[in-house]
Amino acid sequence: MFPKLVASDLDGTLLRPDATVSPRTAAAWSRLPEIGVESVVVTARPPRWLHALEAVVGDHGVAICANGAFVYDVPGRTVRQAHPIEHAQVLEIAEVLRGSFPGIGFMAELATGVHMEPDYPGADTEWLPEVGVEWLPDGSVRAPVEELDPNAVVGKLLARREVLDDERFVSAVSRVLGDRAVVAQSHHGGPAEISAPGVTKASGLQHWCDSLGIDATEVWAFGDMPNDLPMLRWAGTSYAMANGHPDVIAAADRLCDSNAEDGVARVLETLQPGSGGSAQADDARSRP
Repeated sequence: MFPKLVASDLDGTLLRPDATVSPRTAAAWSRLPEIGVESVVVTARPPRWLHALEAVVGDHGVAICANGAFVYDVPGRTVRQAHPIEHAQVLEIAEVLRGSFPGIGFMAELATGVHMEPDYPGADTEWLPEVGVEWLPDGSVRAPVEELDPNAVVGKLLARREVLDDERFVSAVSRVLGDRAVVAQSHHGGPAEISAPGVTKASGLQHWCDSLGIDATEVWAFGDMPNDLPMLRWAGTSYAMANGHPDVIAAADRLCDSNAEDGVARVLETLQPGSGGSAQADDARSRP
C-alpha cells in the first residue's frame, strides 16, 4: 500500500554513522510532502538533541522523542505533549533497582533538562561524537535521583552500572521491573531506558497518526534497534536497516540497505506521486 505517513528512527536509521543527514536522504525525506505523504521522526533522543536536526522534522516542526514520551516542537523549543513517569514511580523504580543491582546509577531526561546522579557512569563526558551533541546542557542538576524535583516532568529514566552496558543488563532490569515500566535499549552498549507503563515509540506514533486520521495500515516505519520494535510491529509496513539489531531484522516485514548506504532514501525514492500502489526499492527484500 502506498503510505500516507512515513515514520523513521534517527540514529542508525535516517542518519548516517556520523550522525549527519546525507544530501540524498535529505532530498528523499523533504520530497515526501510534495507527493502527499506525511512524515515524522520517532527517536530515543531527548528534546535537546533535536535542535541541530530541525531540517528533518518537516513543516509541522514536530518530533516524537524520548521513546514516545514527548511530542516536541523543535523550532518552538516546547513540549506539546508529555507522557511522563510519575514522581512516585521514579522513586519506586530507583529503590527496586538499587536493591537488585549494586552500583547502579540513574539519569532522568526531563522535558526541560537533565537530572543526573554524580556517580552515573559516564557523568564526566562532555561531548558525544556518535550523535554529535553536547552531553549535558547548562543548568543540569547533579544529585541523587531521590532529590528529583517532584514537579519535574520525567520522559525517561536511564539506568546503568558501567560506561558500556550489555543487553543482559537491560533484560535483567526489564525482568526486575515487570509491569512497573517499559524498558528499552536504543544503541549498542547503551543504558536501560525506562519509560512509563505503556509508553513506547508505537504509542507516541499512534497518538500522532490518530490526530491526522491515519490508520496503522497506512504507515511505513523504519528502525534499527530494539526500542524500535513496538513501532515496527504497529506499522502496516516495517523496514529494518541492514545494520540493525538481529531482533529487528527478524521482526520487520522488509530489509533495506544500511544507514551508511542511505537505505531509507533508497526506499523512499521508489514512491511515485499518484501511483497509489505498492512501492518497494529494488534493493529492499520482502519477507516471505
